[in-house]
Amino acid sequence: MDNSNSSTKDNQEQQLNTNIGIDGHINNIDDAGKILEREDFGERDMAPMAGSSIHRSSSRPQLDLSGAAIQGNFEEKDPTILLPNQSDDISHLALDIGGSLIKLVYFSRTANQPVNDRRKIIKARLGITNVNRRSYPILGGRLHFVKFETTKITECLDFIYSKQLHRGGICPMSDFLNFLWSSDNLCCNFLITGMDSRHWQSEGPNTENTIIKATGGGAYKFADLFKERLGISIEKEDEMNCLVAGANFLLKAIRHEAFTHMEGQKEFVQIDSNDLFPYLLVNIGSGVSMIKVDGEGTFQRVSGTNVGGGTYWGLGKLLTKCKNFDELLELSQRGDNRTIDMLVGDIYGGMDYSKIGLSASTIASSFGKTVSENKELEDYRPEDISLSLLRMISYNIGQARHMVSFYVLQIAYLNALRFGLKRIFFGGFFIRGHAYTMDTISFAVHFWSKGDAQAMFLRHEGFLGALGAFMSYEKHGLDDLMVHHLVERFPMGAPYIGGNVHGPPLGDLNEKISWMEKFVLKGTEITAPVPTSPPGTTGLGGFEVPSSKGDTLRPDASKLNVGVLHLVPSLEVFPLLADPKTYEPNTIDLSDHGELEYWFTVLSDHMPDLVDKAVASEGGTDDSKRRGDAFARAFSAHLARLMEEPAAYGKLGLANLLELREECLREFHFLDPYRSIKQRENEASLAVLSDLLMELDSMDEETRLLTLIEGVLAANIFDWGSRACVDLYHKGTIIEIYRMSRNKMQRPWRVDDFDVFKERIFGSAEKRPQQYKRALLFVDNSGADVVLGMLPLARELLRRGTEVVLVANSLPALNDVTAMELPDIVAEAAKHCDILRGAAEAGGLLVDAMINIQDNPRESSFSVPLMVVENGCGSPCIDLRQVSSELAAAAKDADLIILEGMGRALHTNFNAKFKCDALKLAMVKNQRLAAKLIKGNIYDCVCRFERAS
Repeated sequence: MDNSNSSTKDNQEQQLNTNIGIDGHINNIDDAGKILEREDFGERDMAPMAGSSIHRSSSRPQLDLSGAAIQGNFEEKDPTILLPNQSDDISHLALDIGGSLIKLVYFSRTANQPVNDRRKIIKARLGITNVNRRSYPILGGRLHFVKFETTKITECLDFIYSKQLHRGGICPMSDFLNFLWSSDNLCCNFLITGMDSRHWQSEGPNTENTIIKATGGGAYKFADLFKERLGISIEKEDEMNCLVAGANFLLKAIRHEAFTHMEGQKEFVQIDSNDLFPYLLVNIGSGVSMIKVDGEGTFQRVSGTNVGGGTYWGLGKLLTKCKNFDELLELSQRGDNRTIDMLVGDIYGGMDYSKIGLSASTIASSFGKTVSENKELEDYRPEDISLSLLRMISYNIGQARHMVSFYVLQIAYLNALRFGLKRIFFGGFFIRGHAYTMDTISFAVHFWSKGDAQAMFLRHEGFLGALGAFMSYEKHGLDDLMVHHLVERFPMGAPYIGGNVHGPPLGDLNEKISWMEKFVLKGTEITAPVPTSPPGTTGLGGFEVPSSKGDTLRPDASKLNVGVLHLVPSLEVFPLLADPKTYEPNTIDLSDHGELEYWFTVLSDHMPDLVDKAVASEGGTDDSKRRGDAFARAFSAHLARLMEEPAAYGKLGLANLLELREECLREFHFLDPYRSIKQRENEASLAVLSDLLMELDSMDEETRLLTLIEGVLAANIFDWGSRACVDLYHKGTIIEIYRMSRNKMQRPWRVDDFDVFKERIFGSAEKRPQQYKRALLFVDNSGADVVLGMLPLARELLRRGTEVVLVANSLPALNDVTAMELPDIVAEAAKHCDILRGAAEAGGLLVDAMINIQDNPRESSFSVPLMVVENGCGSPCIDLRQVSSELAAAAKDADLIILEGMGRALHTNFNAKFKCDALKLAMVKNQRLAAKLIKGNIYDCVCRFERAS
């Protein structure tokens, strides 16, 4: 969309230059306004957009909220809100149909899970109700992002039909039979065998009154086709409304959505949603539109230019004969613009023009050398033409107005300066994650603003319009979503890189496995999530694979992946963080390439043992072996992708890397690879618990507290994620290893705040002891770690009148204990201890006391309660910006936090500050981590106590 006048007026150019200082910069804000007002950008440019608030259609089926309740169990990380009386299908599908690409956003719901009795009791004790704070529920589920080439719109229609997205995502089993593999070309195609449009409309629920939201020119052009093929009507949404609504949602709800790109380096920017507005949104499609956004539904198009992506593609097609946009971009990767462009050095004898900050390599005139050379078009390399053209258009968007001008100030910066905007977000078809394009725009904005303004880009920039169309439904469920409600995941075959179209996602497990096996048979390397095929070939599933040369990365290597957004409305920010805005969970900085390579090596070396455990957990069947091989290939592919572009999945920390591994295991249906090992170690530890408790009870209380802390540190040695600890398992039983570890406990430890903690517990001559009201104990591993380490410590706190909440993983990760397993462990331990039994009864953990506690949960016992809550994650680490609502509720009355284990106390949260006292306990089982974090050695211990901030 562009309203600019393409004619150049000499008198305006002369007048324009009088407002530019000797150094080439705008003299003041008033001059910027005068310059913009003199430009003929069309009558509508400075007028507010008509209808600039999002229209909410009421044409969709309405939600019946009667009886709505939050559903889920300890194994389910994505609890949903059950609507038991909802009869209508709710179709959540929206499209942005452009001239080149179709962007599709659709929503899939998660299956409802029952809430067990123990969890109901704990919820009641913590005061958690099922009352929904919203006028309508967020449906727990997933937002998917898919792209198709507009010329292949039939594939898009087939995809919508195969998933029954136009009918609310309910697909008859018979439809899956039409989704077949083509053995001729090894491509995964949608083969709607024997079906014409009449069959499509006649099968399944009637879609005659179904309306789907869409924006873009194709919403008008293809409306009849959608009606004919799917029997649905397209409701057109204003394109600019959708762009702004989509951008606002992404910037407010996705933690690492925005990033800068300078000299090839990406840096993610966390934007405070309370400080988002105003900003300038520059949408670079065929032309360029610049939109000043002042708030939700409040914006105006302030400028534009007719030189944009369409200019680049059109001229490129004429000059190079390229057949598509990506081919033209790929050519630029191999180009040398010095053979075509006139540089500053060409004018000044190879010297810089340092007076105004121009280097010798700066372009003085795009295509300027061709004027003085006696050459024809065919004498120039297409690669050089493509790069020169790309730089010219990028400079024009970022810093110039007319192609024939030399560094005339860029329109985007003029508008930002005029309105006092420091943030400029660039998006649209032209950028498509292309590194050089982003670098060029960033350089231009930085140069002409003297560093005052910042060019930023969006990971989901291609989906702004489709997201905005999705949000135009009256009850789309995305209003008021916060950053902590969304989790992005990257299953194999789902993400899309930059603007490249890689075919429909692979949803079925067998499809994914076959997809990878066929590539392996062909000797093709898989670099997650897109395979790399030989030049000139097409990958499985219609993947267009760009060619590469030598040791260079694929041209799309620098582009960022788009995953699947999981909507988890029950996640909350941990309320005891001292400052959630500055909290950074990761201790290890993986932006250091050496650090990244080390941890990739650690995870790769651990892979064979992990696959063996996973296969054994499923009985060693042929199916499990096949899935194990697929998992190993998939996770190796993820590591390869992140090695070439660490920012591909967003800001990368060690916690993200470890969770990616666990998610990949679950993707291939390995739900708990260490299940049998955990059971065996729990039984062995419980067998000696009573002897340990008797030993502890024979001590005075100060000696007992030291022994308890030593016991936690000694028992933390059991970690199947550590290679050093795995080797120990071959040298003795877990009880023998535990005793050996305890015998080696010698103070002072590497980090030793025990005496400070002891004084807080027992007081001193100057201070009386103060009893803790409630302690949150974040537990780590199964077996000796939890049974012989953390449970005795919990028992001591209970003995002293402190309520104890054991916080465990929602989902399995390595040999970590889960919140579903922990009540049974506590019940067994309670057989050996009256303190544990009374507390467990009071906390609702013992089955034989269930009925009485349910009748009167707050007065069932005089004992202080021992409770178990899930933490909301399935990783060895924990990001406290996203925890379960149960944990958030339990934290409100807590005045002590105990974080135990390397993952939760060292890899993450070692530097975290809290509003209450915090004790961090861990044995370091990695030499590199010990040296880097505490300047120590493997098996050194950390006992770090910090008073409330």
